[in-house]
Amino acid sequence: MARILLLEDEETLRFSVKRALELDGHDVTEFESTDAAHAHVARTEVDAVLTDVNLADNSDGIEFAKDLRSRGFDGPIVVMTGYASVEQAVAAMKLGVDDYLQKPVVLEEVTMLIARLLEARKLRTRITLYERLDRARADQQSVLGESKAWRKTLELAERLASLPIPEQVGRGESLPTVLILGETGVGKGVLARYIHECAQRGGATSETPLVHVNCTALPPTLIESELFGHEKGAFTDAKTARKGLFEIAGDGTIFLDEIGDMPLELQAKILTVVEEGRYRRVGGTKEHTVRARIITATNVDLEEKVRQGSFRADLFYRLNTFTVSIPPLREREGDALRIATAMLERLARQYGRDELTLSEGAARSIAGHDWPGNVRELINILQRAALLARDTEISASDLGLASAGAGPGVVPESGQAGEIRFDFESGECSAENVERELIVQALQHTFGNVSKASRLLGMQRSSLRYRIDRFGLESMVKELASK
Repeated sequence: MARILLLEDEETLRFSVKRALELDGHDVTEFESTDAAHAHVARTEVDAVLTDVNLADNSDGIEFAKDLRSRGFDGPIVVMTGYASVEQAVAAMKLGVDDYLQKPVVLEEVTMLIARLLEARKLRTRITLYERLDRARADQQSVLGESKAWRKTLELAERLASLPIPEQVGRGESLPTVLILGETGVGKGVLARYIHECAQRGGATSETPLVHVNCTALPPTLIESELFGHEKGAFTDAKTARKGLFEIAGDGTIFLDEIGDMPLELQAKILTVVEEGRYRRVGGTKEHTVRARIITATNVDLEEKVRQGSFRADLFYRLNTFTVSIPPLREREGDALRIATAMLERLARQYGRDELTLSEGAARSIAGHDWPGNVRELINILQRAALLARDTEISASDLGLASAGAGPGVVPESGQAGEIRFDFESGECSAENVERELIVQALQHTFGNVSKASRLLGMQRSSLRYRIDRFGLESMVKELASK
């Protein structure tokens, strides 16, 4: 159902159009002049506008449309008039009108046109949403790094971005695919965006969308409809036809993240898309063609999944033609510190803080950490430190990396079991820092459960609460508890 604003000074026509739109399930508010319509729009949200050109009180429907657009209205606007001409149509379109109907109007045409324009707006919103989500992910990470391993990865990605899309798929040619491999958190989505942007710079695409699909985030019952779209009546809730993400991607890029977790029955349809460049919507018979660049990614061993029978061998061989393996952060010499420095600059702006820097101890902690969660782990730790650190210089205790590098001034001893040694050379080994770090780790271990953390530490809950307040850890507790 959409909220439609109808402006028409002929009472009979106004009643007929309103009735037809209401029978189609819409909520229609009617006016005969623009003054009342302006007041309505100022206090009520509207999804679409249908207006005559010449209205009561000598008001102008096209001027009304122009004013709406200048105020940021992005819904469909349709103009009706008995004085239609090519010149008027062109002028109206330039002012932001979506379509034009000549009187006497056919009611069925009105309802069909409004339905089509509303669906187009919904599609634009979906594209914008997917691009916004993908850019938000890209803003979290960027193509940072100067290590030899990372430079080789980017060089390969740039070459793969130049792969041409065949004019005709299915006659001995298939759509080129890129398979990105790597551990969790290495930045597979970031590299997919880099390939997409390199393809745009190379002229292969121009301002086309990158549609990021997380195959594990979509329910198995909906993933086929989401990818390929559906026709009206294809299932119980399919009240209108809907385009899928392959169609939305157009001549751009579709990124199938976590492809290794895609349901087996859907893999056959993905194989058809890759080999023949075509698909059918759910409940449809018409074949649609695919022109999008296909990038897939996974952190699982697809060959092992093929042996287990949970991943199709033919699809694996198709996807495995062009592969990029992203090295884990621990193998990218010096990149962890480079990323940390760049991220702190960004986080300082984001959180409205003065310039954030790393102390020598914090830099050593970052350089010496194994980063099992890779770049994602590094960014999460920096975000928390940027929020909770008291000073503009981030210390090792602010990072809370003791579990791997053992913490502020703490060095794991390989000799006597249970022995803890302290590195006083770091200058961060005060009793307060050690106590704070101990509490941080206990809270992390219990996911923000203060009662469990107090039992681990052997202190009263009220005593731990006092220290949480004293060390400014309340935000961290809430963040951990929400995960």
